[in-house]
Amino acid sequence: MADKPAPAPKGEQSGTREKKARKDGSGPLRKKVELKKWNAVAMWSWDIEVNVCAICRNLLTELCIECQANQSGSAADCTVAWGVCQHAFHFHCIERWLKTRGVCPLDEQEWECQRTGR
Repeated sequence: MADKPAPAPKGEQSGTREKKARKDGSGPLRKKVELKKWNAVAMWSWDIEVNVCAICRNLLTELCIECQANQSGSAADCTVAWGVCQHAFHFHCIERWLKTRGVCPLDEQEWECQRTGR
């Protein structure tokens, strides 16, 4: 009798076996996914965690209560002040606060202005 090749395992045809990846990573791997195109999407935000002034409770992007009361204030006049503690307030609000207390309203550390601007 002539030797016959062993039958293919159930579910596979002979001659079409693919190399399979071993779980321990020692064997050849098949390509599972091929990345053909990639679109990057980015978002930005202010470099502060909270966008509300803790003194007047208005958004930092809006006018403070002092500028709203004057009605002559513009967005350019109403700036934001950041402390070294990374807390941000409207400049007019923190200026008024510092006349009576010399600390940050949120963490009670001595207030030191890091920068001002929009």
